[in-house]
Amino acid sequence: MEQQRQRPRIARYKPYYFKPVPGKTYLWCSCGRSANQPFCDGSHRGTEFEPVRYTATEADGEILFCGCKHTKVRPFCDGAHNNLKDTYDEDDPDSEANRCITTVIHDRDGRFELNGACYVGRVSGIAPSERGNTRWRALVTAATGAKYQSFFHLEVSGGHSPVMAFGDADVVLLATAGDGRIEISGRSFPLAPESGIYVRPRETFRIDNPGEESISLYLAVCPQAAEPDFTRPMHDSFDAAHPDRVVPFDQSKRQQMGDRTFQLLVNKATGSELVTQFIGTIPRSKAAPHRHLYEETLVVLRGNGMMWTEDLKAKVGAGDFIFLPAKQLHSLQCNDPAGMLVAGVIYPGGNPNINY
Repeated sequence: MEQQRQRPRIARYKPYYFKPVPGKTYLWCSCGRSANQPFCDGSHRGTEFEPVRYTATEADGEILFCGCKHTKVRPFCDGAHNNLKDTYDEDDPDSEANRCITTVIHDRDGRFELNGACYVGRVSGIAPSERGNTRWRALVTAATGAKYQSFFHLEVSGGHSPVMAFGDADVVLLATAGDGRIEISGRSFPLAPESGIYVRPRETFRIDNPGEESISLYLAVCPQAAEPDFTRPMHDSFDAAHPDRVVPFDQSKRQQMGDRTFQLLVNKATGSELVTQFIGTIPRSKAAPHRHLYEETLVVLRGNGMMWTEDLKAKVGAGDFIFLPAKQLHSLQCNDPAGMLVAGVIYPGGNPNINY
């Protein structure tokens, strides 16, 4: 009978944040027995485990070493710790400490400001600009605290929108209302709610709305842009090496994350190397406070709840957006018995399952 493989011990569920020295080699503990986590101290002797050698490069400014030892991308965290329990790590919103958290009830130009440049935003509270049949609002920019991405809201009434361009940036859109088509550098695709769309650098695009209902979209630009460029003509420069650009929400393609789920819409499979777009479900709960290495913008599509940071919180509901700087401590609470549906864009990053 084949001998069963030993399972590593879980040193801790969350990963270890670390700033390595370029050129230095580290030995990551794979057995979970080391008293010097996340590094090897020789405790694996007598087991089938061996440490994993990792040499830092100049590009490795900040990393997350796996703490649960179940990662498939050793020695780094891949989010596997979120599926070692039946439920996502939770926090009690009614604890004595949480009852002292202040609720932000006043906004600044549509943004309810929380700790560390994090904020909850109401699209209707942000002044719009117009170009032809397109109304657009700048929701997240360098001026509002973002370092890596910009985020806009578009409303397109009947007809063709002006052609839009963002130069060398990656563009990721999320359709939320209305049906039509999007033309990307001469290639046309159907457009429907809860679909992600990817526009590659140097491509141009426009929205075609054949109906009476406005088409509503959220648009992320990475790296940042202050506003759309409406001056360029439609280019015939579609990158055919990456033909699949529109990805609809499909519940059969969801991945588990404890009792939560998510589906990747735009990622490396669609040709995007650094920008990732996802859509996910959250049951009624409050996540334990955590951080991400990437910058993130979220849109609440359905449901309601509360966004928490260190000592401030703000209500969120369908149509609201949330901006999270990299490494900002936060927790999203869902109060809706039917759960919450959210869509997010992370940059730079490839896996929304990773937190610390």
